Amino acid sequence: MITDAIIIREIEAKDNASIESVIRACFPEFKLPLEGTAYADSETPKMYESYQANNEVYYVVDYKGEILGGAGIKPLQDFESHVCELQKMYFSPKVRGLGIGKSMFQKCLDKAKQLGYKQCYLESASQLKVAIHIYEQFQFKHLEGPLGNTGHFSCGVWMIKDL
Repeated sequence: MITDAIIIREIEAKDNASIESVIRACFPEFKLPLEGTAYADSETPKMYESYQANNEVYYVVDYKGEILGGAGIKPLQDFESHVCELQKMYFSPKVRGLGIGKSMFQKCLDKAKQLGYKQCYLESASQLKVAIHIYEQFQFKHLEGPLGNTGHFSCGVWMIKDL
């Protein structure tokens, strides 16, 4: 079974092109806007380099050397220091529906607590109904508008959770 061989680990420099490909492939698949989203972020092609500070981490889903998804935690830009943002959580269709997303999500939340964050914020798109349902299962609450300065003006779903 595929799940037996999956490892969730911290990103390495060699993973940049693979995770960029996974992230970008989700946008046409779900008919998501390219501008004002992670698709256009300058850090998307250099994910390893973008998550090197002590208060941030990015994990990848590694299946026998093939990168099939990822997610990360980083301080919410231009906001209170005790609030982190769950960022760039995207998965290949090969691992969707296997519980990998929930495992990754929990790993990120656990790390956020370990890093001392008190709340976790995220942004999503209304088209990503399965992801939003998972966020709700993890007790994320919907907000009326965005927090911080993510630059993701095309995201219309904002959520937060006390850690």
